[in-house]
Amino acid sequence: MLKRLAGLVLALSAGGAIAAAANRVFTNPSPDVDLKRLFPAAVAFSPLAGDPLHFKAYAADPKTTPSAPPIGYAFWTTDLAPQEHGYHGPIHILVGLNTTGSLTGVVVDYDSEPYGYFSVEPPKFAEQFKGKSIHDLFRVGGDVDAVSRASISIGSAARAIRDSVRIAARAFTPDAVK
Repeated sequence: MLKRLAGLVLALSAGGAIAAAANRVFTNPSPDVDLKRLFPAAVAFSPLAGDPLHFKAYAADPKTTPSAPPIGYAFWTTDLAPQEHGYHGPIHILVGLNTTGSLTGVVVDYDSEPYGYFSVEPPKFAEQFKGKSIHDLFRVGGDVDAVSRASISIGSAARAIRDSVRIAARAFTPDAVK
């Protein structure tokens, strides 16, 4: 009886983990090049883990220097703001956040937007977020450049970045949120 109960608990736990993984939007499993773009001074990155899901960037390898503090965090907007969709679906954006609450940059990894080629894909879209504070408004037409005929895509991407950055800041840099 006890073995059956333990087996049932194990099966339900495994089922819950599988269901949670199934609900996650698939993202680039090897964003090493993009992580290095977001944190050029980093020598090592943690695997994607934690709650919320994130990578840690390190200036010293934590394998050789276990007490090395992270210099920043990277995360997918699709993990932290999964409900935010553009015109045609989620826009996969990798965001870098330093420990003082400023964005180190963003990388638009994937989108299926009909006007993505002139809205969220050009480098100047991503470049405008570098150095932004978690306290900025991220308002299209204000501190985020607007693009005519692509307002849904641009607005969704800006909200996803804003919301995920604020979630990450509360979790990883609470002093910067104040």
